Amino acid sequence: MRFSPPLETARLLRRYKRFLADIELPCGEQITIHCPNTGSMFNCMVEGGQVWFSRSNDPKRKLPGTWEISETPQGRLACVNTGRANALVEEALRAGRIPELAGFTGLKREVAYGEERSRVDFRLDYAQGPAYVEVKSVTLGYTETAVAAFPDAVTQRGAKHLRELAALARQGVRAVQLYCVSLSGIEAVRPAEEIDAAYASALRAAVADGVEVLAYGTHIDGEQIYIDRPLPVLLR
Repeated sequence: MRFSPPLETARLLRRYKRFLADIELPCGEQITIHCPNTGSMFNCMVEGGQVWFSRSNDPKRKLPGTWEISETPQGRLACVNTGRANALVEEALRAGRIPELAGFTGLKREVAYGEERSRVDFRLDYAQGPAYVEVKSVTLGYTETAVAAFPDAVTQRGAKHLRELAALARQGVRAVQLYCVSLSGIEAVRPAEEIDAAYASALRAAVADGVEVLAYGTHIDGEQIYIDRPLPVLLR
């Protein structure tokens, strides 16, 4: 996925009220942009660090741009626009870069399913039946390790999605949790038990019920981002 128009660079001044970020442009001008990330963004940004943002010329928008990429305290790059994850996964699916999910004959997004009436990110159709794929964007990393973690804040919604996938798996329907690791320099993924023990427990229970767990890393720079490699998932 290439960024079009090209991203612009700035310096992060602060993130506040969850969806707002003040940045300073190279010319010294300060502007407020949209932060499209509902998580804590823990270890994902540093005040004074470099950021990349997309600019909008839509006169109806209240803010002139959207925060896309952040420099982390560890010197990595994180795609903080979590809305990009599903588009990245769809691009990779259609290009055959996720071999575990290759061979589908149809792809639908945001399909309602399950007793709790969730919406799964993708339903892939195969000759032998459908596969339901839930995508999570991973941006939490630590200085002392190349293992990323999810989630970066307590997520009851994430645990609900795992319960729905597990229910499908118990019925013999293929169910997949896919972690899109939007963070450079990562070699594996694990549940962030220190942040949300209930989610970690739900993930292990889902795997025991037959849910497949996949993780894929991304290449990130100021011009493009794309899924480029599988990563192991460490459940313990």
